[in-house]
Amino acid sequence: MVRSAIRPRSVESSLVSHLIQSPYTVAVYDLMHRPGEMREKDLDVVVPEGFGNAVIGVATGSQMHIDVRLESLHDGILVSGKIRATADGECVRCLIEVQLPVRVEFQELFAYSFDEAFDYTVHDDHVDLEPVVRDAVVLSLPFQPVCQEDCLGLCPECGVRLLDNPGHEHEAPVDPRWAALAGLDNLNDTITTDPVDFDTEEKS
Repeated sequence: MVRSAIRPRSVESSLVSHLIQSPYTVAVYDLMHRPGEMREKDLDVVVPEGFGNAVIGVATGSQMHIDVRLESLHDGILVSGKIRATADGECVRCLIEVQLPVRVEFQELFAYSFDEAFDYTVHDDHVDLEPVVRDAVVLSLPFQPVCQEDCLGLCPECGVRLLDNPGHEHEAPVDPRWAALAGLDNLNDTITTDPVDFDTEEKS
């Protein structure tokens, strides 16, 4: 199936408006079609929704810093970046809240024209970094975050956090095969037998 690069004017106008307003958008008109030119830029952006998975993610509304380098190539603009943020989540072993630093790098080529060989293109002399940054952050997050590598989790019987109670233990359950014998022992302890004086019985 051949995908068309031609968009209706209304869609194109909406896209351009989004690019201009988005804090993840960077203008590259001064680099286009000038191979060898390079520019660096620092971005401090607010994180939108969707920067995480089911158990951990960068909170919506929090701050993220991105160091960006833009290089002009024959085919488009090569964008490299370093992301710094903090992810909030829950330890999958003991269920306490955890915060993990996010330090991840990315590199993507934004092509000048639509080409199935490239995932991103330059639109109206701008590059939109949001989908690139989102993918880089989400893929860097652990699927099973832990508060620390040696987290012992929760007690399966009472739910107490084992790292907070290193000596925590419960009595071993009684083997049901011995439970009946234990009942007999308790019964024997309650029975008292008075000794019989046979000499006294004969005299009487």
